[in-house]
Amino acid sequence: MKILQLCNKAPFPANDGSSIAIANLALGLADNGIELHLLAINTKKHFKADEKIDHLTKEKTHYTSVYKNTNTTLHGALFNLFSKQSYFVSRFNFKEFELALIDKLKSQTFDIIQLEGVFMASYMATIRKHSKAKIVIRAHNIEHQIWERLLLEEKNWLKKKYVSLQNKRLKQFELSAFNNCDAIVPITDIDAENLKLLFPNQQIETCLTGLNLEDYKRVLLPMQPNTIFHFASMDWMPNIEAVNWLLENVWNDVIKEIPDAKLVLAGRGMPESIKQKASSSISIIEQVESSVEFYKTFDIMLVPLWSGSGLRIKLVEGLAYGKAIITTSIGAEGIPYLANKHLMIADSSKDFKNAIITLIKNQSLKLDLQNEARALAEAEFNYKIIAEKLIVFYQRLLKS
Repeated sequence: MKILQLCNKAPFPANDGSSIAIANLALGLADNGIELHLLAINTKKHFKADEKIDHLTKEKTHYTSVYKNTNTTLHGALFNLFSKQSYFVSRFNFKEFELALIDKLKSQTFDIIQLEGVFMASYMATIRKHSKAKIVIRAHNIEHQIWERLLLEEKNWLKKKYVSLQNKRLKQFELSAFNNCDAIVPITDIDAENLKLLFPNQQIETCLTGLNLEDYKRVLLPMQPNTIFHFASMDWMPNIEAVNWLLENVWNDVIKEIPDAKLVLAGRGMPESIKQKASSSISIIEQVESSVEFYKTFDIMLVPLWSGSGLRIKLVEGLAYGKAIITTSIGAEGIPYLANKHLMIADSSKDFKNAIITLIKNQSLKLDLQNEARALAEAEFNYKIIAEKLIVFYQRLLKS
């Protein structure tokens, strides 16, 4: 079987949630004997030099990237008002990538073309014109649902009006893409069930994001015990919303009870408004040089998400490292967990505060959560087994 994987960002090295999801599935497919070709948009925002990718990874994935500055601009946002396309989608559609895709399709024959996220679906017409391959959308999220959740909290009426328009266009595009592809591969069962309700005749198969667990060693005794941390890409709106909620509704109450508690906020693209909150009890780390060292250093993991869909890859990494995790029901979506066994669920500021204080004070409970977190990762998130299951689905798809 030959698979072409189209990506809206360069996944190697994998240093954020979506690139981890792309990279680990690519390597899992290749390690299961698939001839994989990966063609990525190498954006200015997430630029990764091709020459820094190790030779074995390039060889396994036949890796190629095309550079493009896809950053949002005021001019681009305003100009888009005169079109019928969603600005969320149109930024990722450009001639240079289309030409590279056509060259790839003319030089190779593929069985499956896997689009990493709905933004790559703008190339479906080009694929249909130049290939007979089955087109599969790997839905990292149901994108319009993320914005619908965020819009509920938006206070700026002008921004809300603009984003509402863009999300209406995005929803139309996304639903059309899901309807016209050959199969959908969501990352969680929750997204799969939602999609089955919308598209009862579509072929849909859940494929979790896996990890190479040999790269993740359990950390039961961190270098800085009883520290609390949030580690995520801070250029994603749901993560900004999560941190602001934590600071405004939870952290001050924690400090009142445990004055020497320390909160570490880490991640690329940290907004200036959050950086200004640094204090004796709050540390800001904008660039994490080594995720391994970060998880070795800090202790209790927080994922206080209130919007978004799909699987939180950083949370899956936390499970693999054996971290005690506190999250919301939305944050834990897609994880096959048992509350208070694998992780703690807190859906109010009071519950979140109490969960943090409980874990700081109860070392036995924290150790139990750490052990069960790693056990869950080993049972559910082995990248090679997950890729193997997807290959079985693709074999059925090719026969249909």
